[in-house]
Amino acid sequence: SCFLRHARSRNYASESEVCKLESVPLDFGDYHPLKPITVTESKTKKMNRKESTSSTSSSSSSSVMDPLSSVLDGTDPLSLFAAAADPVTITATMDGTRRKRDKDDSSAVGSDFEPWSSKRGEILARYTTTEKLSINLYMGSEKGKSATTGSAVSEKVRTRLEELDDLEEGSQKELLNLTQQDYMNRIEELNQSLKDAWSSDQKVKALKIVIQCSKLLSDTTVIQFYPSKFVLITDILDTFGKLVYERILSMCADNRVSLPDNFSPESVNDTAKETCLNWFFKIASIRELIPRFYVEAAILNCNKFLSKTGISECLPRLTSMIRGIGDPLVAVYARAYLCRVGMEVAPQLKESLNKNFFDFLLTFKQIHGDTVQNQLVGQCVEMPLYLTLYSPAIDWILQCIAYHAPEVLLTEMMERCKKLGNNALLLNSVMSAFRAEFIAARSMDFIAMIKECDESGFPKHLLFRSLGLNLALADPPENDRLQILNEAWKVITKLKNPQDYINCAEVWVEYTCRHFTKREVNTVLADVIKHMTPDRAFEDAYPQLQSIIQKVITYIYDFSLLFSVEKFLPFLDMFQKESVRVEVCKCIMESFIKHQQESTKDPVILNALLHICKTMHDSVNALTLEDEKRMLAALINGFIKMVSFGRDFEQQLSFYVEARSMFCNLEPVLVQLIHSVNQLAMETRKVMKGNHSRKTAAFVRACVAFCFITIPSLSSIFTRLNLYLHSGQVALANQCLSQADAFFKAAVSLVPEVPKMISVDGKMRPSDAFLLEFLCNFFSTLLVVPDHPEQGVLFLVRGLLNVIQDYTWEDNSDDKVRIYTNVLHLLSAMTQEAFIYHVDKVDSNDTLYGGDSKFLAEINKLCETVIAQILDHLKTLGKEETLKRQSQLALYFFNTIVAHGDLRNNKLNQLSVNLWNLAQKHGFADTKTMVKTLEYIKRRSQQPEMSHFTDLALRLPLQSRT
Repeated sequence: SCFLRHARSRNYASESEVCKLESVPLDFGDYHPLKPITVTESKTKKMNRKESTSSTSSSSSSSVMDPLSSVLDGTDPLSLFAAAADPVTITATMDGTRRKRDKDDSSAVGSDFEPWSSKRGEILARYTTTEKLSINLYMGSEKGKSATTGSAVSEKVRTRLEELDDLEEGSQKELLNLTQQDYMNRIEELNQSLKDAWSSDQKVKALKIVIQCSKLLSDTTVIQFYPSKFVLITDILDTFGKLVYERILSMCADNRVSLPDNFSPESVNDTAKETCLNWFFKIASIRELIPRFYVEAAILNCNKFLSKTGISECLPRLTSMIRGIGDPLVAVYARAYLCRVGMEVAPQLKESLNKNFFDFLLTFKQIHGDTVQNQLVGQCVEMPLYLTLYSPAIDWILQCIAYHAPEVLLTEMMERCKKLGNNALLLNSVMSAFRAEFIAARSMDFIAMIKECDESGFPKHLLFRSLGLNLALADPPENDRLQILNEAWKVITKLKNPQDYINCAEVWVEYTCRHFTKREVNTVLADVIKHMTPDRAFEDAYPQLQSIIQKVITYIYDFSLLFSVEKFLPFLDMFQKESVRVEVCKCIMESFIKHQQESTKDPVILNALLHICKTMHDSVNALTLEDEKRMLAALINGFIKMVSFGRDFEQQLSFYVEARSMFCNLEPVLVQLIHSVNQLAMETRKVMKGNHSRKTAAFVRACVAFCFITIPSLSSIFTRLNLYLHSGQVALANQCLSQADAFFKAAVSLVPEVPKMISVDGKMRPSDAFLLEFLCNFFSTLLVVPDHPEQGVLFLVRGLLNVIQDYTWEDNSDDKVRIYTNVLHLLSAMTQEAFIYHVDKVDSNDTLYGGDSKFLAEINKLCETVIAQILDHLKTLGKEETLKRQSQLALYFFNTIVAHGDLRNNKLNQLSVNLWNLAQKHGFADTKTMVKTLEYIKRRSQQPEMSHFTDLALRLPLQSRT
């Protein structure tokens, strides 16, 4: 118990010198650790491999080799063994090659070609219906199934022909009154049935399903759903085409070696060719034109197996077949499908694609014929709506034609469109399909053509929208820019329907932001507000209004400029639905944090962003998810960090006070504000070089008071503890001693409230480890905290020890003893004549007491109490199940005595020997650790004034495990 009366007196400076790493002079020469390493390879015969034998550091080499790759000589032996042994690998390799080929085929047109798959979702979302739909489902035929087994080949052929006839004559079930979703589900079922039939080797049944689905494309009873129906049915046709192609391809593989990517028909065996012909003959026997056309187009790629010119001969014939389809809408989608298949299998055959389009232009006048007019009257569909049904098909055809097409062809297309009377539909598709640069360069020509269009069929505002989309991607000639905007806006601003108006305005806002100043942007925003405010029209246009905001902040990211746009904040007021308003605010804050490089004190920016942050904060309620709260807090914190009033510290503190009142529901924001105010106090100290004037001392106390009254409002107990400690350290650094004491007392009184379990990242964890970490930090600070003149010696340390004593620790935890051992480290440091560290301009207890004997006696008493507690705890661990913990703690305590105690004291020396023996007593001590500890003591004994360690080492036996 005489531990600290004879605590080892320390000379920290000399100890620090001893512990420093030895410095050795080094001649760098040409060597530098960051220069590239060159591996020079020399060939030596060893195990039939090349080996890298020398590795030299040099900066002169031009090529850097990888030694591991060179050893393997480009081959991996394990893969070779596996491939030789495992036939499954061979099959997988074939599949991989096939998949690669499929991938190569689809990418033959290059990544700059927008694939059909990207348009699919948009078409399904746009062309919907609430009317009831009907579908004919193939029910499968049982006729003739039993006869096929064991019968002659001719019987088999006859049966298959009967099955095909059977398909045309009946064996199908009509489902009526389906909703759009039911219809889509039925089509998906058919797609699955097709795959199932194919996998169970019922090829004729699979063909029947495909024919049945193709027939649905001749039905236009619910005309506004036709584009979506086309998308769904052609998915099935694509599946069928792929299955047939892969089936024939698999028949070509000789000895499990698949055909090369660019195979010729000569390398295809007769069986595969015969099967391929068989499919084409089956399809040729389909009576109806539309299913015959679609099914043949689906397997167009299979012509590769028959002849080199198969595809180039088929395409013109299929193009001509479409002339037999009477309904112009059905015909144009058939053309689109042919273009789609053509681009996949033979993108080089552009002539057929062009012929396809020119055929369409010749039959274009059909759209205004009596048949179509009567059909529209019957279905109560207006002409403008009907014309929009053509857009996906014509857009696709033109996209295929325009891909990598020369300027001459594009100009010719424009001229052909001009010659047709009502060319608005075509003009729209030309602007959708042609390259944006081509359109932008001829913007004024297109505007002239739009003006000449007949308004009755296809609305002009849609044409201006398509033009605007192009101008968002490519810039028109500089001299035309203002005229283009004026011409477009003249038309847009006259639109009466708010939905039509906002769809156009959204597109042209980007053009305005891209090429003009804030004056023009302000005018456009004012016009949008004027159109969308009457009858609260903005409520139906939130997505478009959000898009406008996004475009404005993308191009104007200087926020002083943005908020000087007069109509920007009134524009924000249109977002009255809270969820949308918050999303918009988040977008603005993300842009601010991303683009704002320097801190700001601009009052316009601060007021606007405080308003935006307040909107985000006020959206938080009891149902808000934690992730959402975290995200909002991060954005608000990002803003707070960017606000700086320079040397005007009082203004800065006023801002933080205002922010605290505005954002009181988001804990991470309050934590950030406390950190910011502490930083402000430290900046004040830095400016004053630690010598506060009356004014700055009062200001720093105001900062400290801000923290003291904010911390209790936080819910997380460890956040509060750490902030009390941190703020106390800041108060101490600024010579606010009574305020520092108040923080530390608050921390001490909060320790008993620490719960046994706390939530960490959504999981419940024991709190002991966190408490131990906090208390160790706290002890480090308490070393330099001077005693209060009225509170007695070490009143904070005593208070903390009482709290630790009363705290209910887990039964299986030794953290209490670890804390007490750390207290001994603290008390040892307190007995030194000069402490290891100090706070500038604050007198710690070493100066106040000057090594006074009464002070040291108080420390000694405390120490006796602590040691008694540790030894009591070690006794309680004497049961068999806790002997390992006893061993570990005894060694831990032993190390503390060796490091901090003066072992010339006999009692202390004896205590350390007893602890050493206790650690080894039951065989739980780690022998390596014990050996290293003993070696350390022997090394210490060789240092000056440490000869007593020699005697100690002799009294510390090493016990063997036996």
